[in-house]
Amino acid sequence: MREVIVQVVVEERTARQAYELICDFRRYPELTDKVNEVVVHPPEADGSLRSDWSVIFRNGLMRWSELDRFVPETLTVEFEQIKGDFEIFRGSWVCEERDPENTGATRATAVTVVTFRSEFDLGIPSLAEILDPVAESTLRDNILRILEGLLGRVTPMTPMDLTAARHG
Repeated sequence: MREVIVQVVVEERTARQAYELICDFRRYPELTDKVNEVVVHPPEADGSLRSDWSVIFRNGLMRWSELDRFVPETLTVEFEQIKGDFEIFRGSWVCEERDPENTGATRATAVTVVTFRSEFDLGIPSLAEILDPVAESTLRDNILRILEGLLGRVTPMTPMDLTAARHG
């Protein structure tokens, strides 16, 4: 199983503002030419919803439906594919205010850090060595484009920043 983590510092939005923008999946096709379509279905009684995605991958489309759970108290969105082209696809978005010391930010006051984390398995073991790195790179690039479109200027955290933030 492959893991993708994209973590960015957002200096112009609060964590709550970032969370509210990230929850607006309908806007994603406007923000990157790689997201072909997102159909968001009406919320379930528990507040979760189902969304159907169509994303350009290599020379074709990947499609899936996911169950999305919103946790406004922790500014978290959790998602899991319920059907589609992946064997497994699940993850989360987390928005939080952080001390800028270990984030690479230039400000002295708190900054917003947005973390996208996902696990995926394309379910094609014989081609995993070829397709998984391409899928990982595509996913990482698309997430960065979406975040820039939603939040304005974002600064990706480096691996050193991520290590310091985990241990700091």
